Amino acid sequence: MAFRAGLRPLTATPGVSVAFGLGCAPIGNLYRAVADADADATVTAALERGIRFFDTAPHYGAGASERRLGRALAGVDRDSVVIATKVGRRIVDAAGEDVPVGGIGRDTVGDLTADGVLRSVEGSLLRLGTDRIDLLHLHDPADVDAALRDALPALLRLREEGVVRAVGVGMVWPEPLTRFVREADLDVVMIAGRTTLLDRTAEAELLPAAVSRGIGVIAAGVYNSGILADPVGSPYFDYREAAPGLRATALRLRELCLARGVELPTVAARYPLRREPVEAVVVGARTPEEVAAFADAEHARIPDELWDELEDAVARVPG
Repeated sequence: MAFRAGLRPLTATPGVSVAFGLGCAPIGNLYRAVADADADATVTAALERGIRFFDTAPHYGAGASERRLGRALAGVDRDSVVIATKVGRRIVDAAGEDVPVGGIGRDTVGDLTADGVLRSVEGSLLRLGTDRIDLLHLHDPADVDAALRDALPALLRLREEGVVRAVGVGMVWPEPLTRFVREADLDVVMIAGRTTLLDRTAEAELLPAAVSRGIGVIAAGVYNSGILADPVGSPYFDYREAAPGLRATALRLRELCLARGVELPTVAARYPLRREPVEAVVVGARTPEEVAAFADAEHARIPDELWDELEDAVARVPG
């Protein structure tokens, strides 16, 4: 699979990744602080490895991720990269007050109003140092009705006006995201952690609904918070310590991968692309080494027999 035409760079660059993007939450200090120089090096490494799709959000570091991504891409031909960001949350300072437009804060709060969408986009454009956004997602809206009534029409107007090229919704939970797929005029959706080697919940209704509507899917959270990257050193699933059964399954998956000469994170990154209509995968990274690991996954040879063995192992996960 590959990013659909509307989510590819306007200027094509031979040899670049067609299905992998860099998730920029980690360079917004997710889980631990990242130095500015390290954030720059991570984005630069992604460019050097052919990554041209960059996913960020005001929520990531309360504006820090967007600011760092914009700085790292300064001087890069804008038409050669795709920038995705999000709306639906307002950046606030330590006192809970709105920061100046384009500023960095301490936290974010939900805001699904049409005015909130427009203010958020204005701030993102300033932090990113660009005049347009390629993909604008509504970010984990807590109130689906309010999002459909107020926020989504604002996103669609921005698409009509050419401020954004494509619109979508990004969520962790497939049930409400399926409703957006069925009721809104979206280009793509992003589902985090629900079409992975260990969690297939998006595959019951969300993916078939997207197929029927012609809406693309971008998969994120492919390591399920760490267990599919390193089941020994980072045995976390869905942001908490994994249950013993899941941890045992992940260890078995790693064993099967190694027996076939492939690393588990490589297989985990590739898995969603086997499911229609998943078009692309976004993987977060905070170091050049982490970028290299997932960039290599795109072209790694994975034996067909391994996929069958993994399916059998997952089928044995305790219910």
